[in-house]
Amino acid sequence: MAALRVATGGGHWFSALALGVTLLKCLLIPTYHSTDFEVHRNWLAITHSLPLSQWYYEATSEWTLDYPPFFAWFEYVLSHVAKLFDREMLNVRNLNYSSSRTVLFQRLSVICADGLFIYAVHECCKCIDGKKASKELTEKPKFILSVLLLWNFGLIVVDHIHFQYNGFLLGLMLLSIARLFQKRDLEGAILFAVLLHFKHIFLYVAPAYGIYLLRSYCFTANKPDGSVRWNSFSLARAASLGLIVFIVSAVSLGPFLALNQLPQVFSRLFPFKRGLCHAYWAPNFWALYNAVDKLLSLIGLQLKLLDPNKIPKASMTSGLVQQFEHTVLPTVTPLATFICTLLAILPSVFCLWFKPQGPKGFLRCLILCALSAFMFGWHVHEKAILLAILPMSLLSVGKAGDASIFLILSTTGHYSLFPLLFTAPELPIKILLMLLFTVYSISSLKMLFRNEKPLFNWMEKVYLLGLGPLEICCELIFPLTSWQPRYPFTPLLLTSVYCAVGIAYAWFRLHVSVLTNPAARRTKKQ
Repeated sequence: MAALRVATGGGHWFSALALGVTLLKCLLIPTYHSTDFEVHRNWLAITHSLPLSQWYYEATSEWTLDYPPFFAWFEYVLSHVAKLFDREMLNVRNLNYSSSRTVLFQRLSVICADGLFIYAVHECCKCIDGKKASKELTEKPKFILSVLLLWNFGLIVVDHIHFQYNGFLLGLMLLSIARLFQKRDLEGAILFAVLLHFKHIFLYVAPAYGIYLLRSYCFTANKPDGSVRWNSFSLARAASLGLIVFIVSAVSLGPFLALNQLPQVFSRLFPFKRGLCHAYWAPNFWALYNAVDKLLSLIGLQLKLLDPNKIPKASMTSGLVQQFEHTVLPTVTPLATFICTLLAILPSVFCLWFKPQGPKGFLRCLILCALSAFMFGWHVHEKAILLAILPMSLLSVGKAGDASIFLILSTTGHYSLFPLLFTAPELPIKILLMLLFTVYSISSLKMLFRNEKPLFNWMEKVYLLGLGPLEICCELIFPLTSWQPRYPFTPLLLTSVYCAVGIAYAWFRLHVSVLTNPAARRTKKQ
């Protein structure tokens, strides 16, 4: 506790929040864990038992190493602690090994790695602008933000029940964001470059970093209207950013370049043969696209407009990770998803360059990049919604409009994670934690912006309240119906499609707020 107080600058309430959530994580150690638990156990075994030259070739388990090299080295370091708990977990051939000591070690490793996340949250709280407000008025948003981040429902259930290391990775991203807010641009760039070599999914937000650093760091002066002075471009600063990317990439990929294994590494990092959607559809545009295609195919069969023998055998509702063809609508290719994602992020990137608003403008662009990639990317995992929800927490305590978008996005995005925890003992846990987080989020943000317009209109209220009947239908009613044996994936489909509507709505509102921001228009007119 004393060490935590030092790290947080003596903030007693912050220490209490951090300690409280850490104790909760310890209580969740015995809960269900997914196949991701075996994924990371296998990676511990690979990096500990095999030479570097075999890390990205080993295929004894189906859960092959498919994260960038820094994460592989992270597993390598952890493996040297793991052997003190149970050496058998480090045997590559011990598939699906989960002794009590193995479970204890892997759970504790996630909890300990979250120390970086706790520090990053503390640094993010420093970025809340308090120049024009009293200490009391700035402490309240900081407290709310700390709860929204440290006690984030999605992060707790995905990392500490389902099992992953998102807290550690998102901690790196939040710390990088905090450094940019603190005008420590080079530190922020270094942290993000390192993050990319821990998990390549953060390429989604790389355009926001690239444009912001180019404009705010490489150009040393701006015109009165906010546009850049082209003669103020600093070649030295641009070179320093390029050098950072080169050095980090060389440290990460250099050993595999020396082994002539880069093609093999990249083939593991970008496996395009997994299909458009994950087994459980992420609640994005393609979930809606798939649902429309499925509906049209059913109508076509009923009206005898389609030949049953010509319908593709690979079903998108089979619950398997595979490639499939759509029945009525055009089949989507990786190139099509890339073009859609690129078109979706262009408006926010454009605004970041031509309508600069400092670090807050960068943060909006980052969130939109993450959301756009989630909405239109290839084989998106439902857990990727956390890349947008956590950064959006920082904006939620600043403006009522942002708070409204955050509440819709977080409530819908968090509920979409429910199917990840499908065992009976976890049902009351996920419902209770979700309710506690959601009720606190809504009540605290309503209180923070009580002098402004209501955070929700009547349609938004009806939509969010609809999550209750949806849960009752999926968990209680549907399993008792005669449809369950024939259509077992119906609850997943309903959850995905319903949540996709809310996330798409939040994405649209955030785009509108960026394109119509009054501050941006004033900057342009000055």
